[in-house]
Amino acid sequence: MFVHTVDKNTTLAMVEMRDADELFALVEASRMYLREWLPWVDTAVSVEDSKTFAEAAQKQYVDGDGFQCCIRYRGRIAGIIGFSRVDWLNRCVQIGYWLDEEIQGRGIMTACCRVFVEFAFTQYRLHRVEIRVATENQKSRAIPERLGFTCDGTLHEAEWLNDHFVDSAVYSMLHDDWKRPEQ
Repeated sequence: MFVHTVDKNTTLAMVEMRDADELFALVEASRMYLREWLPWVDTAVSVEDSKTFAEAAQKQYVDGDGFQCCIRYRGRIAGIIGFSRVDWLNRCVQIGYWLDEEIQGRGIMTACCRVFVEFAFTQYRLHRVEIRVATENQKSRAIPERLGFTCDGTLHEAEWLNDHFVDSAVYSMLHDDWKRPEQ
């Protein structure tokens, strides 16, 4: 199982079934905020839905299609980060993430993304990492920008969000362009 210490307050650990109650409680408490940017929020209506997510995350890992991690901040689940799609043929992966609104602005997600990018390039030996984010979500866009990703362009009306389509900005980092954290 993947467990990684990001800093003294933050750890990453693969999503497990035992996380379902705490994860659902966080989604429930953050529902209005998360709903603004994430299309799945309205379908997460019970602990059973969080259990279904945990099962899918475990299957994703077993199938070699990436993995999902709980972001633990000061011991409690504060969000999720994961590889949403691994394309082994083209050596590419997408990173998806969300974080409790109350602890945003502290560099937590940037640090967690840095860990995932490093893992993609060093452990999975991939060539390209992508992050796709709603064009209007400035906080989320700031993360790949801080990490030196290139904005490749916009996918127009790429995602259905509640009652309308939203555009997605596509950011990428290539293996040869990645600067390791210690450099």
